[in-house]
Amino acid sequence: MSLYKTLASQFVQEIEDGKLSEGSRMPSLRQLARQQAVSMSTAVSCYQELESQGWIHSRPQAGYYISARSKKHNTPEWTQFVSKVSQVHQSFSIHSPYNGPLGISSTTIDDTALLELERSFRRSSKRLGSRLNHYPHTQGDPSLCDALSVHFSKLGIHINPQDLVITSGCMPAIKAALEACTQVGDAIAISSPCFSGILDLLGKMGRRIVEIPSIDEGIDLAQLELHLQQGSVKAGIFCTSHMNPQGITMTAQQKQKLAELANHYQVPMIEDDVYLELSYSEHTPLPAKYYDSNGYILWCGSISKSLSPSYRLGWCLPGRYTDSYRQQHSASCFGVSLPIQLAVADFIESGNYAKQLKRRRTKLLSLRQSYLNYLSERLPSGVNISQPQGGMVLWLQVPKLNLERFTALIEEHKIDIRLGQLFSTLPLYNDCFRINIGFDLTEDVKREIDLLADAIRNSR
Repeated sequence: MSLYKTLASQFVQEIEDGKLSEGSRMPSLRQLARQQAVSMSTAVSCYQELESQGWIHSRPQAGYYISARSKKHNTPEWTQFVSKVSQVHQSFSIHSPYNGPLGISSTTIDDTALLELERSFRRSSKRLGSRLNHYPHTQGDPSLCDALSVHFSKLGIHINPQDLVITSGCMPAIKAALEACTQVGDAIAISSPCFSGILDLLGKMGRRIVEIPSIDEGIDLAQLELHLQQGSVKAGIFCTSHMNPQGITMTAQQKQKLAELANHYQVPMIEDDVYLELSYSEHTPLPAKYYDSNGYILWCGSISKSLSPSYRLGWCLPGRYTDSYRQQHSASCFGVSLPIQLAVADFIESGNYAKQLKRRRTKLLSLRQSYLNYLSERLPSGVNISQPQGGMVLWLQVPKLNLERFTALIEEHKIDIRLGQLFSTLPLYNDCFRINIGFDLTEDVKREIDLLADAIRNSR
């Protein structure tokens, strides 16, 4: 067992034994590291583990406290298998006609953020001037690059703003990265399960794949390294924080190892970090890019989950692939809307982006607990539910699920969820599905969960 999990288990035992009572304050991260003679990253991972399980919670500028006793859930079991190169023969694009709250991974903007965004648009419009008559720069406006650089530097992620490329979302950033460092027919390493949009993109681009099994700490890096040694993969694409769909966050040790593997074998790794800033903890995890010494990680992100998907705005830090990345990007993108770039830059510079992130993380943590509690009341016994440390999705596993019967029932009741078979080319997740927890647990959402619970009971 990892050291941070051992420490977390010790705290859990003390809470269950009554030695630590509800509402009592935990040691600060620095105190924990000093008391236990561990690194700060181990201390952070320990508290993230406890927070993800509902044992503790953070209070802004106040530290960590013991939470009210949470209901415990068994977590999904990760299928282990031998990774092989395979083709993407089917389409993984999703065309659900129902558009229900449990389907797409999304959440809502609060009223305060909406008001401040309106002010940012008004201020930036006044500064736009004659530039309104010009096309935007294909690599992105310097004001947005500067704002992002300053913002991430406060999180310990130092970026030269001139190295950033602004894109029309995270998926276009990933697509340009693939074009910059791979060719048709190349095999790309991905996690298993993997976001369906990535699978669909790789299939349409004519890339083969190597699915790497998930484990509690992230992915099976030993199998990834074996493929790197053999030269069977030309690149990798990995969501490293609050993965979609499984909810895992790679440990700091895993992220560092991933960066070391990329640099040692000189193989590019595309890091999909769209969920990075949605940690339930007040401490944003560092990306694998932080440990990248020679530029072999292409770091991609966007505001689609952290602010709004409607703006279609993202970025990439291409590292050593900057020249080829910019060439590929310019060939398919003629620039992102300048008014949107300037407004988002203003929103970040004003400090309102960081403030709304804090509110969003607090809200998502509350939603996660509400959904977990309601699911535990309504779902039949034996259903395993993930315990994510951030993001807005849950991964559920129903042992002995009759997939054909279950599919028919959710279609009959028009329930919009994402079945496990959408996240792999292998028949490994037919007893799994993903739900979104980003919206308020309204009576309509509860009714949909009730229908989902009935469908599970009638499919086992």
